[in-house]
Amino acid sequence: MGDAGDERQRSSLRAMAHPLRLRMLSLLTGAELSASEVARELEITQANASYHLRALVKAGYLIEAGTQKVRGGVAKKYRYIAGEMPADRRRHEPTEADFELWLAAHQAELRRRLLERSAAIFDADAEVWLDPGDWERARELVQQASLLVHQQAKPPRSEGTKRVNFMAILFEMTS
Repeated sequence: MGDAGDERQRSSLRAMAHPLRLRMLSLLTGAELSASEVARELEITQANASYHLRALVKAGYLIEAGTQKVRGGVAKKYRYIAGEMPADRRRHEPTEADFELWLAAHQAELRRRLLERSAAIFDADAEVWLDPGDWERARELVQQASLLVHQQAKPPRSEGTKRVNFMAILFEMTS
Protein backbone atom coordinates (compact mmCIF):
# COMPACT_ATOMS: atom_id res chain seq x y z
CA MET A 1 0.00 0.00 0.00
CA GLY A 2 1.37 3.43 -0.91
CA ASP A 3 1.63 6.51 1.27
CA ALA A 4 -1.95 7.60 0.42
CA GLY A 5 -3.32 4.14 1.29
CA ASP A 6 -1.33 4.03 4.54
CA GLU A 7 -2.67 7.46 5.51
CA ARG A 8 -6.28 6.40 4.73
CA GLN A 9 -5.84 3.34 6.93
CA ARG A 10 -4.37 5.41 9.80
CA SER A 11 -7.17 7.97 9.43
CA SER A 12 -9.74 5.17 9.49
CA LEU A 13 -8.27 3.66 12.65
CA ARG A 14 -7.99 7.00 14.39
CA ALA A 15 -11.59 7.81 13.49
CA MET A 16 -12.69 4.94 15.72
CA ALA A 17 -10.39 5.98 18.55
CA HIS A 18 -12.82 8.50 20.01
CA PRO A 19 -15.74 7.69 22.36
CA LEU A 20 -17.96 10.39 20.84
CA ARG A 21 -17.52 8.92 17.36
CA LEU A 22 -18.42 5.47 18.67
CA ARG A 23 -21.63 6.99 20.06
CA MET A 24 -22.33 8.67 16.72
CA LEU A 25 -21.99 5.39 14.83
CA SER A 26 -24.42 3.75 17.23
CA LEU A 27 -26.87 6.63 16.93
CA LEU A 28 -26.68 6.64 13.12
CA THR A 29 -27.25 2.89 12.85
CA GLY A 30 -31.01 3.22 13.25
CA ALA A 31 -31.60 6.61 11.68
CA GLU A 32 -30.50 9.19 9.15
CA LEU A 33 -29.75 12.33 11.13
CA SER A 34 -28.31 15.77 10.48
CA ALA A 35 -25.45 17.27 12.46
CA SER A 36 -27.89 19.39 14.48
CA GLU A 37 -30.02 16.32 15.30
CA VAL A 38 -26.91 14.37 16.36
CA ALA A 39 -25.81 17.35 18.46
CA ARG A 40 -29.17 17.53 20.26
CA GLU A 41 -29.25 13.79 20.94
CA LEU A 42 -25.67 13.66 22.26
CA GLU A 43 -25.88 17.06 24.02
CA ILE A 44 -22.93 18.59 22.18
CA THR A 45 -22.55 21.64 19.95
CA GLN A 46 -23.52 21.44 16.29
CA ALA A 47 -19.97 22.50 15.35
CA ASN A 48 -18.52 19.60 17.37
CA ALA A 49 -21.00 17.17 15.81
CA SER A 50 -20.20 18.42 12.30
CA TYR A 51 -16.47 18.06 12.87
CA HIS A 52 -16.73 14.46 14.05
CA LEU A 53 -19.29 13.51 11.38
CA ARG A 54 -16.98 14.81 8.62
CA ALA A 55 -14.10 12.77 10.09
CA LEU A 56 -16.25 9.63 10.06
CA VAL A 57 -17.33 10.24 6.45
CA LYS A 58 -13.72 10.82 5.39
CA ALA A 59 -12.63 7.61 7.14
CA GLY A 60 -15.36 5.61 5.37
CA TYR A 61 -17.58 4.87 8.38
CA LEU A 62 -20.57 7.04 7.42
CA ILE A 63 -22.38 7.96 4.23
CA GLU A 64 -24.12 11.18 3.41
CA ALA A 65 -27.62 9.76 3.06
CA GLY A 66 -29.43 12.78 1.70
CA THR A 67 -30.38 16.31 2.56
CA GLN A 68 -33.15 18.15 4.36
CA LYS A 69 -34.31 21.76 3.95
CA VAL A 70 -33.79 23.71 7.15
CA ARG A 71 -34.65 27.40 7.60
CA GLY A 72 -33.69 28.41 4.07
CA GLY A 73 -30.65 26.15 3.99
CA VAL A 74 -29.86 22.52 3.39
CA ALA A 75 -28.65 20.08 6.06
CA LYS A 76 -26.86 16.84 5.19
CA LYS A 77 -28.19 13.62 6.67
CA TYR A 78 -25.74 10.90 7.75
CA ARG A 79 -26.13 7.14 8.16
CA TYR A 80 -24.09 4.10 9.25
CA ILE A 81 -24.92 0.80 7.56
CA ALA A 82 -23.16 -2.07 9.34
CA GLY A 83 -21.05 -4.25 7.09
CA GLU A 84 -21.54 -2.03 4.04
CA MET A 85 -19.26 0.90 4.76
CA PRO A 86 -15.90 1.19 2.94
CA ALA A 87 -14.07 1.13 6.30
CA ASP A 88 -15.81 -2.15 7.20
CA ARG A 89 -14.16 -3.84 4.22
CA ARG A 90 -10.60 -2.66 4.95
CA ARG A 91 -8.15 -4.79 6.85
CA HIS A 92 -6.79 -2.87 9.83
CA GLU A 93 -3.25 -3.43 11.02
CA PRO A 94 -2.84 -0.71 13.62
CA THR A 95 0.36 0.60 15.04
CA GLU A 96 0.73 0.08 18.78
CA ALA A 97 -0.10 3.77 19.34
CA ASP A 98 -3.25 3.55 17.20
CA PHE A 99 -4.32 0.39 19.00
CA GLU A 100 -3.86 2.07 22.40
CA LEU A 101 -6.06 5.00 21.27
CA TRP A 102 -8.72 2.59 19.96
CA LEU A 103 -8.62 0.56 23.19
CA ALA A 104 -8.91 3.66 25.40
CA ALA A 105 -11.92 4.90 23.42
CA HIS A 106 -13.69 1.55 23.67
CA GLN A 107 -12.93 1.27 27.40
CA ALA A 108 -14.37 4.73 28.02
CA GLU A 109 -17.47 3.99 25.97
CA LEU A 110 -18.04 0.61 27.65
CA ARG A 111 -17.72 2.26 31.06
CA ARG A 112 -20.26 4.97 30.10
CA ARG A 113 -22.72 2.39 28.80
CA LEU A 114 -22.39 0.13 31.84
CA LEU A 115 -22.98 3.06 34.19
CA GLU A 116 -26.18 3.92 32.23
CA ARG A 117 -27.61 0.39 32.36
CA SER A 118 -31.15 -0.02 33.65
CA ALA A 119 -31.34 -3.79 33.99
CA ALA A 120 -29.22 -6.81 34.76
CA ILE A 121 -26.22 -7.46 32.55
CA PHE A 122 -25.83 -10.57 30.43
CA ASP A 123 -22.15 -11.16 29.94
CA ALA A 124 -20.00 -13.97 28.71
CA ASP A 125 -16.26 -14.23 29.04
CA ALA A 126 -14.02 -17.07 27.96
CA GLU A 127 -10.32 -17.50 27.31
CA VAL A 128 -10.36 -21.08 26.03
CA TRP A 129 -8.96 -23.43 23.41
CA LEU A 130 -11.43 -24.38 20.66
CA ASP A 131 -11.55 -26.63 17.67
CA PRO A 132 -11.19 -24.37 14.57
CA GLY A 133 -14.66 -25.38 13.34
CA ASP A 134 -16.28 -24.44 16.66
CA TRP A 135 -14.38 -21.13 16.67
CA GLU A 136 -15.65 -20.33 13.16
CA ARG A 137 -19.23 -21.21 14.14
CA ALA A 138 -19.05 -18.98 17.23
CA ARG A 139 -17.77 -16.09 15.10
CA GLU A 140 -20.57 -16.62 12.56
CA LEU A 141 -23.24 -16.64 15.30
CA VAL A 142 -21.94 -13.42 16.84
CA GLN A 143 -21.78 -11.84 13.39
CA GLN A 144 -25.41 -12.86 12.76
CA ALA A 145 -26.46 -11.37 16.11
CA SER A 146 -24.59 -8.16 15.28
CA LEU A 147 -26.27 -7.86 11.88
CA LEU A 148 -29.69 -8.47 13.48
CA VAL A 149 -29.12 -5.70 16.02
CA HIS A 150 -27.78 -3.25 13.42
CA GLN A 151 -30.43 -3.99 10.78
CA GLN A 152 -33.34 -3.76 13.22
CA ALA A 153 -32.14 -0.59 15.00
CA LYS A 154 -34.77 2.17 15.16
CA PRO A 155 -34.38 5.94 15.46
CA PRO A 156 -33.67 7.17 19.00
CA ARG A 157 -36.63 7.14 21.38
CA SER A 158 -38.99 5.42 18.87
CA GLU A 159 -42.25 4.36 20.46
CA GLY A 160 -42.26 0.73 21.58
CA THR A 161 -38.48 0.39 21.65
CA LYS A 162 -35.97 0.01 24.46
CA ARG A 163 -32.44 1.38 24.58
CA VAL A 164 -29.94 -1.50 24.64
CA ASN A 165 -26.22 -2.11 24.26
CA PHE A 166 -24.62 -4.80 22.11
CA MET A 167 -20.85 -5.03 22.22
CA ALA A 168 -18.88 -8.10 21.21
CA ILE A 169 -15.18 -8.54 20.66
CA LEU A 170 -13.82 -11.89 19.54
CA PHE A 171 -10.17 -12.51 18.71
CA GLU A 172 -7.60 -15.23 18.51
CA MET A 173 -4.77 -15.10 21.02
CA THR A 174 -1.12 -15.96 20.76
CA SER A 175 -0.35 -19.52 21.83
